[in-house]
Amino acid sequence: MATTITNSASTQEKLLRARDAAAKLALLSTSEKNALLLAIADAIEAQAQTILAANRQDVESSGLEGAMRDRLLLTPARIKEMAQGVREVAALGDPIGETLAEWTRPNGLRIRKVRVPLGVVGIIYESRPNVTVDTAVLALKTGNAIVLRGGKEAARSNQRLVEILAAVPGVPEGAIELLDSSTRQSVTELIRARGLVDVIIPRGGAGLIAFVTENSAVPVIETGAGNCHIFVDESADFDMADPIVINAKTQRPSVCNAAEKLLVHESVAAEYVPRIVKKLIEAGVEVHGDARSRSLAAGQNVEPAVEQDWPEEYLRLCMAIRVVANVDEAIAHINRYSTKHSDSIVTRNETNARKFLRGVDSAAVYWNASTRFTDGAEFGFGAEMGISTQKLHCRGPFALAELTSSKYEIVGSGQIR
Repeated sequence: MATTITNSASTQEKLLRARDAAAKLALLSTSEKNALLLAIADAIEAQAQTILAANRQDVESSGLEGAMRDRLLLTPARIKEMAQGVREVAALGDPIGETLAEWTRPNGLRIRKVRVPLGVVGIIYESRPNVTVDTAVLALKTGNAIVLRGGKEAARSNQRLVEILAAVPGVPEGAIELLDSSTRQSVTELIRARGLVDVIIPRGGAGLIAFVTENSAVPVIETGAGNCHIFVDESADFDMADPIVINAKTQRPSVCNAAEKLLVHESVAAEYVPRIVKKLIEAGVEVHGDARSRSLAAGQNVEPAVEQDWPEEYLRLCMAIRVVANVDEAIAHINRYSTKHSDSIVTRNETNARKFLRGVDSAAVYWNASTRFTDGAEFGFGAEMGISTQKLHCRGPFALAELTSSKYEIVGSGQIR
């Protein structure tokens, strides 16, 4: 039973502890895992002041500003939300042991396919200390050990959080390990640890994800950068479109499901572009636009969009606008430039909506709703490991069911082949 984490241990030692812990976690019952999670939630609330003190040091020394500083910042309200999120995961169903299929062969063999833990999960993420708790509790709920490698800006916050989680009575030693974030060496060691780590989850910007996927010897589940789009179609209700665009862009611009690009159908562009540009600028958004958009919004402060704008994930209060001829051009633009995360059409035309829903190759595709809903909690999954933008194993919010693999249990009565 762990009482604290020891950062003096090497990466190899921590990975070996995690491997041992995974075997123990896989044997815990649902009630035992839920009891651990509820105790973790209580411990987080009880230690709120020490968490805030550690986080205050991180924020003051980070040099971050604006949206990136907000990602790092913890507040009493956010800590309460963190603890509540843990309790919500405890209340969710346990996928481990679930029977996915069952049948009997003509020779009498009874075959059952069941969900099992992945084993040891490594996650590499940037400066969001809430991810430390979200991912650790999802791993515990599914009987997985987790190895965390957070961003250096959140080092003190992550250290304190992991100390609290690992000290909860009943959490096996090694179940939650935190790697040194002061050097990239720990990332390299983690992604090369084939045989000790079963899966790597990179969560952050495009650069981090590309580095991990290109260099990992361990299987990777990508959680994606979010170059998300909204397409305002020719039949869109402008009074519906306005709050969708503003919410998707401004509600929390530093997250991956915030909208970065706005496409507008050419038949309504003369009316809609100047209208939405005014609202975006009033909301503090820096607006870039193609030549047509800038012409339509003449007199407003719209910067010229360059080619690099279309694939860029801004992660700040910035949005680029392009006028397109029709829904087909909108789909083609999105499939060329998006990160396959979340994209939305605003329209009253069901035919166009269905074409968009089928044609856009992204993990989450919306009709008349903000992209900000691509989230484990909003989908009813509880917390999440991230949003997977790849197609193997899982896609979209990566939550409890996706933290499992499967195996076959075969029961015979003496059959031989």
